[in-house]
Amino acid sequence: MRLDPKSPPQGSVRDWLDFRAEDSGDRVAYTFPRGDEPLTWGDLRNGARDIAVKLTGLGVGKGDSVAHMVPNSRDGVLCLFGALYGGFRVTMINLIAGADAMGYALQHCAARYALVGPDQSVLFKEASAAVSNEATPLEVSDGVAWPEGVADAPLHDLDGSDDALLMYTSGTTGRPKGVVHTHASILAGGWTTAVAHELTAADRALCVLPMCHINGLCVTIMAPFVSGGSAAICERFSASGFWGTSARHEVTWFSVVPTIISHLLHGELDPDEATRKRIRFGRSASSALAPDVQTAFEERFGMSIVETMGLTETAAQILSNPLPPGVRKIGSPGLAYGNEVLIMSPDLTPLPPETEGEIVIRGPNVMKCYLDNPEATAESLTEQGWLRSGDLGKIDADGYVFVTGRLKELIIKGGENIAPREVDEALYSHPAVVEAAAFPRACKTYGERVEAAVKLSDEAGVSADDLIAICHDRLGKFKSPDIIYILDDLPKGPSGKILRREVAEMTA
Repeated sequence: MRLDPKSPPQGSVRDWLDFRAEDSGDRVAYTFPRGDEPLTWGDLRNGARDIAVKLTGLGVGKGDSVAHMVPNSRDGVLCLFGALYGGFRVTMINLIAGADAMGYALQHCAARYALVGPDQSVLFKEASAAVSNEATPLEVSDGVAWPEGVADAPLHDLDGSDDALLMYTSGTTGRPKGVVHTHASILAGGWTTAVAHELTAADRALCVLPMCHINGLCVTIMAPFVSGGSAAICERFSASGFWGTSARHEVTWFSVVPTIISHLLHGELDPDEATRKRIRFGRSASSALAPDVQTAFEERFGMSIVETMGLTETAAQILSNPLPPGVRKIGSPGLAYGNEVLIMSPDLTPLPPETEGEIVIRGPNVMKCYLDNPEATAESLTEQGWLRSGDLGKIDADGYVFVTGRLKELIIKGGENIAPREVDEALYSHPAVVEAAAFPRACKTYGERVEAAVKLSDEAGVSADDLIAICHDRLGKFKSPDIIYILDDLPKGPSGKILRREVAEMTA
């Protein structure tokens, strides 16, 4: 059961964890910068199996949801793999989503038990307050506190087609949808990353994104899992600790989001020379990376940023730029690895190169369905197995995809479509802009007008009018924001992705 660049992993997470433990049980799998004891593959398998047999003993059935409310930590990783090893549908609860969203997820997934970290017990109570099918909390602190008398039970049979993961979308256009992945699709999600980035057993990832987000889970936890490498799992991102942690844990690559890249770029700290040489690449995903930010980061830190693209529905990665010395096209999330990507018209006809349409994906990493939502599943998954991403884009003659907008985020001003990312990139061209987000505002004259919000670095010395003038120069007056709000911070989801709808609401 070794990584095959030409074929996605077969079997279940249990099969792969047993293989890792038997093949290289003493090798470190995951380290924890906050001080928890590292997990070897043998430790992980044994701990996961203990959790799995206890959950089975509590009567949790194969494919039943088990809610996961433990942050990035040794216990968090053990609980994740314990639920997967037992054949349950581990349901990742977004710990910063707010009580209403967490309560909705707990209600919708129908979990009987929830694995809850000690610092999340209050969150669990708040989220459970209005839930009719309240899950029983199992407190997790240096192990799971099991009910008295629970006994081990034989594990359920398991294969790659069985449910493994339930993760909720951000709900930016309505109630969150529950994305169901099988063991095969989450293994394939790690595999697409490992193949694109040529990961080996010698590589160590730095994970600063939460496990309750598909990027944190499938990229920096599952990719080392299928490649036999390792990862340093941070509790959260820290700009002041990023480069020091990378040095102490001998990191060779990292996966972040554009807002983190921007914060590191505007920070005062630099990696030491040994760390600079050891890191093969940084990886950007979850939203578009502004070309000016990417160029400035690479020039300052002397390391390559590989822009990628993924979705919750595809177990993270779909596209990636090649590693250097391969051609990286700035402004493109790259080529398809391990899956097929096409551009289609509204009637699902494939379009030729350089023609804008909807990005669609087909491959082993595509979700099974949206839980208990056959209408949304039918709208998103075609009979031929294509997943409709909702993103607009085009493919050039070399196969590189360029994302031009989001179907549901387009600003329609006077009948003309304006992609918010165009405005974002114009704003990011000023070195003082740390975060930026454009959005529509209802307007009697044009139907919608363009507005934007930014966060600026300290001592920025730039005004909203200055930024509007830059947009006029780059985009013309029609596409430029009428108003730019300067905020202390922009609202973000668990991965650090800026939430445009919330920016619009808070500036209304």
